[in-house]
Amino acid sequence: MKKPASAPRSKVHRKTREELNQEARALKRKKKHRGHSAGSRASGSEGASGTKGQKQQKDPRIGSKTPIPLGVTDAPVTRQHKPKSEKPMLSPQDELDMLENDERLDALLERLEEGEALTAEEQSWVDAKLDRIDELMQKLGLSYDDEDDEEEAEKQEDMMRLLKGGK
Repeated sequence: MKKPASAPRSKVHRKTREELNQEARALKRKKKHRGHSAGSRASGSEGASGTKGQKQQKDPRIGSKTPIPLGVTDAPVTRQHKPKSEKPMLSPQDELDMLENDERLDALLERLEEGEALTAEEQSWVDAKLDRIDELMQKLGLSYDDEDDEEEAEKQEDMMRLLKGGK
């Protein structure tokens, strides 16, 4: 059986060329705005465009803006900073205790007492450490030389008293 040729068709609205062109333009406009926004250098800072009272626009680039003198100046200003010492500053008592407990110094002094000869470098090191110990003892008022001198002076006075008549 054959179907009739004039079957009722639903009316489909076909778009005209003008409508198709308008839709294509709208689609193109929509697609054009895809992607990342422009960088901060290209677009400028957002806050600077709205404010009129700002004197100078801040440069977003990194770097120092201090002027560098290119000519020779009369008095160059150079600050010399103290190099940080390798050891932290100790109190005189702590430093004295540290020197008295120094194993290397003790070993070298024992070698000297036994009669061994030290190298020039070792001898200068020992002398420097002993001088430093003397300085620290003078600062702290612990000088052994003064005590020995006082004891000898007292013995001399006692001997003089005995010789003169024992007053």
